Amino acid sequence: MLLFILLIPLSFTIPAICAYFLFEKAGADGRKLFIPYYNIYHFLKFINKHNIWWYIFLIIPFINVFVFMLMLVELVKCFGRQKLHEQGLAAIIPFIYLPYLALRTQNSFIPVDKRNFKKSAVREWVDAIIFAIIAASIIRIFLFEAYSIPTSSMEKSLLVGDFLFVSKIAYGPRSPMTPLAFPFVHHTLPMTQTTKSYFEWPQLKYFRFPGFSKIERNDAFVFNFPDGDTLSTVWQSNWSYHAMVRQFGKKEVHTNKLKFGDIITRPLDKRENFIKRCVGMPGDKLEIRDQVIYVNDQISESKGVLQFKYIVTTDGSRISRRILNKLNIIENISELQFGKYILTLTEEGARKLKNTKNVKSVEPLMKAKGIWDEDTFPFSPNYKWNIDNYGPIYIPEAGKTVDLSIENLPLYRRIITAFEHNTLELRDGKIFINGEPATSYTFKQNYYWAMGDNRHNSADSRYWGFVPEDHIVGKASFVWFSLDKNKPLLGGKIRWNKMFRVVK
Repeated sequence: MLLFILLIPLSFTIPAICAYFLFEKAGADGRKLFIPYYNIYHFLKFINKHNIWWYIFLIIPFINVFVFMLMLVELVKCFGRQKLHEQGLAAIIPFIYLPYLALRTQNSFIPVDKRNFKKSAVREWVDAIIFAIIAASIIRIFLFEAYSIPTSSMEKSLLVGDFLFVSKIAYGPRSPMTPLAFPFVHHTLPMTQTTKSYFEWPQLKYFRFPGFSKIERNDAFVFNFPDGDTLSTVWQSNWSYHAMVRQFGKKEVHTNKLKFGDIITRPLDKRENFIKRCVGMPGDKLEIRDQVIYVNDQISESKGVLQFKYIVTTDGSRISRRILNKLNIIENISELQFGKYILTLTEEGARKLKNTKNVKSVEPLMKAKGIWDEDTFPFSPNYKWNIDNYGPIYIPEAGKTVDLSIENLPLYRRIITAFEHNTLELRDGKIFINGEPATSYTFKQNYYWAMGDNRHNSADSRYWGFVPEDHIVGKASFVWFSLDKNKPLLGGKIRWNKMFRVVK
């Protein structure tokens, strides 16, 4: 990252050189623009912005690009270019506009103290709005973005109603892949249900800038939903399109408009954002044995507060609301039969509830090994797994090769086709990739395994598989506000004790 910070100001030398003839026309030494780093000093002095804050902002990644654009705008102001489109051209295509401006001999240099141009009130507002949109967009795209927690999949680590900042610079921000989009919204225009907020053309290739750190095991991270490339306008990402097809068949899903609506696709960076915990790294062997995660045959300890479902048996009486509130049990309670309930509890909550007077037993609700849950990835009878006993499964690593067979193809089919953009066919019991017979496959990128801390109420990798590296948005870093949707405004709605906390 330090190298990146040093290289960005160095890269400003190229557009600065384009201003050579403008500097010469004003009587300044244009040759100084060819000297890396010194040219920044020379440039700021020329436009009369010789202030320590300009230098500070010029070393902050991504902010410095915006600041340099402002420098280019200030430069053309020195030559009487006050119109909005002229300043926009200087900021966006200086390689073309600055040499062009230098050829216009009638544009003489105007020192800052000799300028008498006054903006109208409308122009002041337009400039301010454009400045705010560009600055906020750069911060949102490259530095950090605000998110809220909509579901309880990370309860009690992250609560429904938590508002948090996700650091994009932690792992390195992605350059926009769908650059033409309405600012500050994700995939749908405000006050609409299905109207796209973006143009699908042009689509740029994935590129990630350097970050301050690498993804680590047990990080809470945000990523684009890997199963969200195709979806129903009725269900959106609340119900995976691929799960619908497995259950009802492709024809039914595409033709039953009343139940499923239209079937649409979304570019990678416009898919729904999910937040989970990274429990498996590239190259890991991961297994769940009786709800305990083993990574490379060692128990993996979690940073989060884990929750599971328990069968709670009472003496026939109901569990009081006072006890539930005291234990902070917010998930819905299912009544199996008289005096027997299913509750979602932490380990500590289960222990405390067991000591309650009218509770006879608290037992984990657990599916035994070998009982196949057809909704779990990879949806094949060759892998009779369930959410409590799962794996072992290998998490693919870039550059590593696996043997392919008809039996293990369900594990890697979506990687080969959807994530790494190959064609795949089966002919006479043989696998063909891009038209060629294949008995092995080498992965092009890293993959991760994501799970929610609320283990029995989380749509995570156990249901849809691997998280590709190019889907990762950033690291959940800091909760700045928290609201309890179940409480009134003046009755504890604001969780004061949950504000301003670092995400673990």
